[in-house]
Amino acid sequence: MISNRDPNALFSGGGISFLSGGQNAKFSYGYSSFKGKRASMEDFYETRISEVEGEMVAFFGVFDGHGGARTAEYLKNNLFRNLSTHPDFIKDTKTAIVEAFRQTDADYLNEEKGQQRDAGSTASTAVLLGNQLLVANVGDSRVVASRAGSAIPLSIDHKPDRSDERQRIEDAGGFIIWAGTWRVGGVLAVSRAFGDKLLKPYVVAEPEIQDAVALVQDITDAEAASRKLIQEAYARGSSDNITCIVVRFDNS
Repeated sequence: MISNRDPNALFSGGGISFLSGGQNAKFSYGYSSFKGKRASMEDFYETRISEVEGEMVAFFGVFDGHGGARTAEYLKNNLFRNLSTHPDFIKDTKTAIVEAFRQTDADYLNEEKGQQRDAGSTASTAVLLGNQLLVANVGDSRVVASRAGSAIPLSIDHKPDRSDERQRIEDAGGFIIWAGTWRVGGVLAVSRAFGDKLLKPYVVAEPEIQDAVALVQDITDAEAASRKLIQEAYARGSSDNITCIVVRFDNS
């Protein structure tokens, strides 16, 4: 076993939970995180199961930091709390997500005023409320579902060269240029993120949200699946921090 003190350790874990309303349906989840070839670890993740206004809520998030780990760690500690305490979380979850993301970004930027270095983070999140799964992403970390062995994208990357993103940035007075890849202001290779105070208002924390019906399939070990994905990404040459969460649904 690798010691938790080893900076190169692959951390993983998981759990099993039942859906609300006395249903027999359940889901399992697993997560893994690995520093990989990067000099430092800037990824954070969150898995949270809690009750909000009598409803069971599961929250899963992967936060890919850049320019340091401060923003990603802030999201781990605050994003779900801000979302779950939003007054309209249960009755209007989509609006609550948008407003909680925006407020979390504003709160973080307020705390960052004394920092010299700029930092930011993407956020790929999934919220399970009853039998509804809502996916919200900011940035270019991706959410994918698997149905009968087929990959189904549940998020769209926020990249500066997307025509709608480029238009939004230019309408806000910003610009993108080629510097090895398309970058906002010649600096950032994603067009939406938390933090990045020097690139506001061009880089925003406005999420795109997709709905998905809870996917029902035979239970396998979700933690083992997440570890396998980490190992495969590393074996295929990924030079970034690598973090993933796997959620599997079962109604037996």
